[in-house]
Amino acid sequence: MRATLETLAAAVLARLVQLALGAVGLVGALALSTPLSVSPWTLVTSVYAHGSAGHLLANALALLLVGPLVERRTTRLRFHAFVVGSGMLAGIAQVTLGGLLGPPPAVMGLSGAIFALGGYLLAGNVVSATLFDRVRLSTRTQLALFGVVALALTLTTAAPGVALIAHAAGAFCGLLAGRLGLLDAR
Repeated sequence: MRATLETLAAAVLARLVQLALGAVGLVGALALSTPLSVSPWTLVTSVYAHGSAGHLLANALALLLVGPLVERRTTRLRFHAFVVGSGMLAGIAQVTLGGLLGPPPAVMGLSGAIFALGGYLLAGNVVSATLFDRVRLSTRTQLALFGVVALALTLTTAAPGVALIAHAAGAFCGLLAGRLGLLDAR
């Protein structure tokens, strides 16, 4: 659980930095928003930053469920790169696509990466691999299926203020990465 605990430690540290920044009037300094080029560091900081202690706690519990299972199959470096990369992609999807639906949102939290880790477990296990190999779906059909599954997973977390686009994007990235075995250290 080393990489999972390191990820949680980074999130707790980011939350403490957020509290300190908030005390000097810089609330939201770690959150990702558009245009992305204005504060490029937020591509990474937003993955670890959280809106509240409750937000951090919810994501910590979810990470503790899926993180160790992914860790068993990969290296620490790959785990961390996947968390940052999938979290960044999920955040970018949220702020760019979410901005098309209304006022440009700001986003932060590990949930996009957690959905990616969960998607990886769902599509990257032996049962799924065997099923995909036997059914022999076209690449286009597999991508469509991943999109439907990502949306279904996202609907389980639908609530006001939840970054649903980030959840769907994270789940889709994880499903695709799991199917390709990107994190497998074998």
